[in-house]
Amino acid sequence: MTRRPRRYTEDFRRQMIDLVRSGRTPEELSREFDPSAQAIRNWVAAAGVEDGGGDDWTEGERRELREAKQKIRRLEEEMEILKKAAVWFAQEAGRTDRR
Repeated sequence: MTRRPRRYTEDFRRQMIDLVRSGRTPEELSREFDPSAQAIRNWVAAAGVEDGGGDDWTEGERRELREAKQKIRRLEEEMEILKKAAVWFAQEAGRTDRR
């Protein structure tokens, strides 16, 4: 005998979506309430599309964004190194002027 999927009210789904958006994970909500974590994730994704906040990026755009973020992190690290080097060279120049 197969188990029929349980129907949840729209109000219950909206509450789950709000809880996820407030920081709770679908897994902990699944343990506390009845629906599966995947069902809750599906509700959140569907609500995002309905609210206009859906993720309609192509895979190429996602990859480009990921690469851009990596490049930004690398450039920020390089900038920090250069700042430290500039301070060091300025200190060294000050020491040679005093000699």
